[in-house]
Amino acid sequence: MNFKSLKYWFLTSFCLALALLNGPTLLGHGNEKHGKKTETEQVDTLNTKAQEQVDPITGGTVTEAEHAGHIADKRKVHASISDFPHIHPLIVHFPIMLLMIAAAIQLVNIYFFRTELNWVVTVLTVIGFITAYASTYWAHPHTSGLTEHAKLVLDQHDKYAYLTIYFSGAGLLAQVLSLLVFKKKRWGIVVAALLLTGAGYSVAMTGHYGAQLVHIEGVGPQGKYLEHHH
Repeated sequence: MNFKSLKYWFLTSFCLALALLNGPTLLGHGNEKHGKKTETEQVDTLNTKAQEQVDPITGGTVTEAEHAGHIADKRKVHASISDFPHIHPLIVHFPIMLLMIAAAIQLVNIYFFRTELNWVVTVLTVIGFITAYASTYWAHPHTSGLTEHAKLVLDQHDKYAYLTIYFSGAGLLAQVLSLLVFKKKRWGIVVAALLLTGAGYSVAMTGHYGAQLVHIEGVGPQGKYLEHHH
């Protein structure tokens, strides 16, 4: 190998080594390694971590704004009556429960024929009738903007609500008569039991259509489709 070839070989080797050593620069990465964050990104990460706090409920991290939101939510876990769009849901569950229980007890009392059970049924029927009347007439929400299908469901809901009033009122009258007038007659309890069974069925159907309005048609949650301050 002559001197000229050796010189070219040495020059080529030097350029190749230089290219290998400065490859990252030539590829546009400079002296930074792959995956290494810039100084700005590191500052942003530190700021984000400084703003994050541990959520006492989930154990995860939340930002200061989210943490403040959790604190606000905790303060309203027990909502006041004024926070509800309407008072109707707070009353309507009483007749649903009481009238169905009264009907069940009186049906059993046809066999036992006990005055004590008759008194229990009368008390339940009184409270059930009053709360049914209140939720139907005094605390019945007025709606607006319903879809045609939701209106049909509401019509069924109202129909069975009125039937509940009629059956429970008649059942209450039969209860009073069976206690004060026909207390020696088993058929008085039978009549009261049949009327209260009608009230129990009506209030169950009222609750069914009411649940359909809320959970399927979307009427009521957060005041949707309700006329406020009625």
